[in-house]
Amino acid sequence: MSRRRFFNTTGPCNPEEHYMLPPENRLVGSQLHRYIKDKLYWVLHAPRQTGKTTFLKSWAREINTSGEGVACYVSVEDCQGITDSEKAMLTIYRDICDFAGLSKLPVPSIDQRVSEGFIKRFFNYFRTTSISSIDFKISEGLLRSTLIKWSELVAPKPLIVLFDEVDVLTGEVMISFLRQLRGGFSSRGVGNFPVSIALVGLRDLKDYIVAAKDGKPVNPGSPFNIKEDSAMLSNFVKDDIAKLFAQRTQETGQQITQEALDYVYEQSNGQPWIVNSLFKRATLRILDGESTETLTLEHIRQAREQMIMARETHLDALAYRLENPQIRYIIESLVTGESNPSLAESEAFRMCMDLGLVTIENGTPQIANPIYKEVIIRQMTFSTQLAIPEPVWQWQKPNGELDMDNLLLEFQKFWRRHSEIWEQKSDYTEAFPHLLLMAFLQRVTNGGGHIDREYAAGRGRLDLAVEYAGKYYIIEVKIIYYYDTPVVVREEGLKQIQGYRDKIDISAPAYLVIFDRRPQAKELSWDEKISWTIDETNNVTILGC
Repeated sequence: MSRRRFFNTTGPCNPEEHYMLPPENRLVGSQLHRYIKDKLYWVLHAPRQTGKTTFLKSWAREINTSGEGVACYVSVEDCQGITDSEKAMLTIYRDICDFAGLSKLPVPSIDQRVSEGFIKRFFNYFRTTSISSIDFKISEGLLRSTLIKWSELVAPKPLIVLFDEVDVLTGEVMISFLRQLRGGFSSRGVGNFPVSIALVGLRDLKDYIVAAKDGKPVNPGSPFNIKEDSAMLSNFVKDDIAKLFAQRTQETGQQITQEALDYVYEQSNGQPWIVNSLFKRATLRILDGESTETLTLEHIRQAREQMIMARETHLDALAYRLENPQIRYIIESLVTGESNPSLAESEAFRMCMDLGLVTIENGTPQIANPIYKEVIIRQMTFSTQLAIPEPVWQWQKPNGELDMDNLLLEFQKFWRRHSEIWEQKSDYTEAFPHLLLMAFLQRVTNGGGHIDREYAAGRGRLDLAVEYAGKYYIIEVKIIYYYDTPVVVREEGLKQIQGYRDKIDISAPAYLVIFDRRPQAKELSWDEKISWTIDETNNVTILGC
């Protein structure tokens, strides 16, 4: 009996082992048929784990099978952390030789100006020493001469080279790499130099050149002004997600409800790794891998929570990005709903887009999908949540429901006693009130409920829907800034909370939490800042903090 395929979340997909869709169908801005015929060099950029490597290997197999040329996949990931260009080029040479050997292709000999004795010493030395400690001096043109030689060896077929993980190259290493490719560009052709080269990574090439030049803008003399296209790999659309699971249905008979499919798309926004992870957990962990029970919305919801709590490598990498101050600023602006007309035009925002952290929907900058929203907020509040003492006050009603009134009254006490000291230690200034409230709520609801969060640039608020014991509680968070007045912010908040309540549950208890962050508020006593009133017209509890 042949082994069943499964949904893959680790490394490139292949159709023999994994359910997968042709990644080339998601290429945006590319003309694959022209790249070889017209001898073009191009760039492909997309966030991690969206299918770039899967596409490259699939396309290379297609080219080699058709006889159209000799396509070679070369990852330069081993160059990560190497700042010396000669050592980096030597590492890339080794990767080329490894690929050629494994693929039963002719192995290009090293630069002819380097003696055979050096080659022997290099390989003997490399067996016992890390590449970063090798101090042999080699020609700066090693990569170029290697590609010339390789082109000669595979002739009369054209050579196509697909360089993956190019984003690990930095500074002078990146400049040297690009200059050597440009140096051979004019002579490209069968037997002379690769007819087509793809450079693949997280960001568009101009961004790496700017980084390599210490932030200086790209000029017409940039070392890779020979690219034809900058293509992208898009997310799945709704139909893609249905087609992906349909492969499992065809093989095993297992069905999935339309409601569950819609939820997968809603939570992932089509991000390929998230889609596969939800399907994988639902079919292999929530249900037994051999089960043919229909997948429902509840199965996918359980898979979502497991995935977030497990902090798998992909999601952990997102959390790590928050250590970058530029990224932290962008995320903080989105959490607070700041209206900043230049936000989406900033280099930091473009970097966040290239990393797949943020997107622009209907002209509004926001986090790329609900899963990332949850992971990012949990990371931003994690240390704070751990520092909040276990509640000893009554936060549940006798019937097991959440006593939200008592919970928020306790938060007001906590804010009064700790906010000034804790804010001084926080990495987030503007979003500190939002984050402390969410950490406080998460401390109580962990294991017994969940919090849905809506935030994006320009909204001027944070919407929270706390679900506990099957009941929803709506919380709207507003800030009074120096240019606002309490009356204006209060009225805005009441209108906004009504719209959110209509979306979630019209009968849900609703709370408007207002933090006064105006400079003059520092002169007010805590008794003046802390308040609790009821707007009976809208049936909303209003908290002043």
